[in-house]
Amino acid sequence: MRDLPWPARVYLVALIGAVAGLVGWSAVAPGGSAVAGKLDVLLVLMLLFLVCESMPTLLTVEHFAVSVSFSAALAAVVLIGPEGAALVGLTAVLSVRPGLPLIKRVFNGAQFAICGYAAGFVYVWLGGAIGVPEVHEFDDLIGPYVGATAVFVPLNILLTLTMVRLATRVRPVEMPLRGLAQFLLSYFGYGTFGLLVAGLWATIQSISAVLVLVPLFVARWAFGQYHAQQRSYDATIAALCQAVETKDYYTRGHCTRVSLASGMIAEEVGMGVERMRAIRYAGMLHDVGKLGVPTKVLQKDGPLTEEEFAAIQLHPMRGLEIVQGIDFLDEAFAGIMHHHERHDGKGYPMGLAGDEIPEFARIIAVADAFDSMTSVRSYRGARPVSVAVEELRKGAGTQFDPVMVAAFVRALEREPWQPPRRVDLPPPDAAETPTKDHDDPTMPIQVVTGQ
Repeated sequence: MRDLPWPARVYLVALIGAVAGLVGWSAVAPGGSAVAGKLDVLLVLMLLFLVCESMPTLLTVEHFAVSVSFSAALAAVVLIGPEGAALVGLTAVLSVRPGLPLIKRVFNGAQFAICGYAAGFVYVWLGGAIGVPEVHEFDDLIGPYVGATAVFVPLNILLTLTMVRLATRVRPVEMPLRGLAQFLLSYFGYGTFGLLVAGLWATIQSISAVLVLVPLFVARWAFGQYHAQQRSYDATIAALCQAVETKDYYTRGHCTRVSLASGMIAEEVGMGVERMRAIRYAGMLHDVGKLGVPTKVLQKDGPLTEEEFAAIQLHPMRGLEIVQGIDFLDEAFAGIMHHHERHDGKGYPMGLAGDEIPEFARIIAVADAFDSMTSVRSYRGARPVSVAVEELRKGAGTQFDPVMVAAFVRALEREPWQPPRRVDLPPPDAAETPTKDHDDPTMPIQVVTGQ
């Protein structure tokens, strides 16, 4: 508690106070006697909640873990009522999750109790009957149960995000609206298990909780496998990027920033979640073909010969050759291959123009040039964001797709860009430092013919 900022402490105390009020009210209100008469149901649901809560699935998003325990609280909404759902949610305080501090268990218990009570209140308000449903009554429960779930899930996420924001003073998650919608839909899907428990209780009673554990843990395992796979993908991409950036000290972090800028443009033009992930991978790997270009060419001081410039122009194709066996990249291949094409058809490696250029490549071309201009290079300092944006506008319709430039400008207005603040200088025995950058539209590479 001492480690929490004072706004987070006030917030936590307020939640605990609200729960204490709910528990006290349930003890004296008529609904309290209903809970006392269903202790066997309450204990089974509390045990189901505790088992699920103690074995969550960690996500790639910092500070977060996903548990399907709320299904038990939603089952309590039907079988016991708002007070019972609050008590089931409060069971999170007893979680035996390894390494989980007491303060987090207290917060989880408080917010789950509040969500359970709120969901139960809405369920009753919508006309839902409390108790073990008969077969002919089941259809009447679906509407109120959906309403209860629609309250529980967003409220649970809102209370948690508020605590993360107050405790860390940072934005806890960056997620596109479509990604957030998909996340909410998956939660609503898991919420149906609560209705399944309530429906089965009429025939097999407490065994229904045991039966539901199987699909719950299958769902948990699938959730975990998915995110483990994503972490594996990210590690693969990071390793390739690190290999690329060892060849040029002044482009450290370039791949990551191009990936971020590409994602901003993709979100602005309305790409779906899977394509957003693919464009970020493409941004990370757009220069992986540099691994096939001699280091002495990349770091050469002065103009390039025609042969050396040809080696530079081949790096998109070399990149495709390197990553073409990585199946999960999918549409990212096109972005890697064609990110140096120009809107007017004067780019490379294939001289595509306009809409012939794949959408991923048109996005990366803008992000790539922008980061190059706003980053420190050996031959110049970083240009201001406003200057880089103006250069993008000048090149719209010739070098860049004007639609993507306009989308990036809008994204920058919504989320200001933070250029890199520091560049690690190369060691004294490093190779030559280049005086050109094939990504910088303001400093074109000079090519000497006849050598």
